[in-house]
Amino acid sequence: MGHDRIIALRNNKTVFRDGDKVLKVFDGSFKESEVLSEALNQARVEETGLPVPSVREVTLTDGRWTIVTEYIKGKTLGALMAEQPQRRGEYISRLVDIQLEIHAKRCPELVRQRDKMIRHIIESELSATERYDLYSRLDAMPKHSKLCHGDLGPSNIMITESGEHYILDWSHASQGNGAADAARTYLLLGCDGDNESAELYLDFYCERSGAEQCYVRRWLPIVAAARLPQANEAEREYLRPFISAEYD
Repeated sequence: MGHDRIIALRNNKTVFRDGDKVLKVFDGSFKESEVLSEALNQARVEETGLPVPSVREVTLTDGRWTIVTEYIKGKTLGALMAEQPQRRGEYISRLVDIQLEIHAKRCPELVRQRDKMIRHIIESELSATERYDLYSRLDAMPKHSKLCHGDLGPSNIMITESGEHYILDWSHASQGNGAADAARTYLLLGCDGDNESAELYLDFYCERSGAEQCYVRRWLPIVAAARLPQANEAEREYLRPFISAEYD
């Protein structure tokens, strides 16, 4: 594969374009089951009617597991925000609308958000006391079954030349609480160093969803802790203060 066809370099994976297909190639740190699970997530979400690139196949590329999907021509919302910062409010507004479109769907075959969070908190480096506090907080939160993306930031939304959108990367998808999903998006924007966009996003999300800001913020310690096992050092430094914070 030529490097001129690289679309994105991500943690432990490389995304290539090959004609009308996109190949996401995983390195050896990924288990076969993890790759198959991501492909199955995307196929299940596609069945809800959401605009999602179709899965073509799961195969091996030079001995590495690869998910092949259809190629969508366009720019990510993140790229558009970088090119046109004066339109940030418009793009953040669209991010919220797309997220609420996702939350309106149900996908009962997906893993439960709550179970996923517990597993990741167990895998974190947090102390037993901190983990117990987080389990107690999680247990007190309302239990829902909305479709949640789990990693919805501007880089995972593709906008075509005609203005249509497609939602990418469903590896963290689950069924659960939309406010927890919103807390994750808030932290994603903050991890990118864009606190102003994070606060604007939260304003838009709460206004349109009807959720109270304090309710979404109460999810921040839980969501931040659940993210720790997959975070790099800079992200962990950003996330750690949220875990011990109190939100009333």
